[in-house]
Amino acid sequence: MSESAKVDVSDYSFEKAVAELESIVARLERGDVALDESIAIYERGEALKKHCETLLSAAENRIEKIRLDRAGKPQGTEPLDGQ
Repeated sequence: MSESAKVDVSDYSFEKAVAELESIVARLERGDVALDESIAIYERGEALKKHCETLLSAAENRIEKIRLDRAGKPQGTEPLDGQ
């Protein structure tokens, strides 16, 4: 496994993880990577994808919807899904 495949992604920002994931996809699509390295970077891509999904889920849980009163004025916030 290459050194880059071993690097922990848990503290990557969403943007950094997506950028690296896009780079991995491009390399795999070009097909100019040896089989062993293809497997290693595919596994890294899976880790990056999972990390992005976790970050997106956390962001969705934090999103709040603004509640309006009958006059249309902001009155507070509530969870986006109403829970």
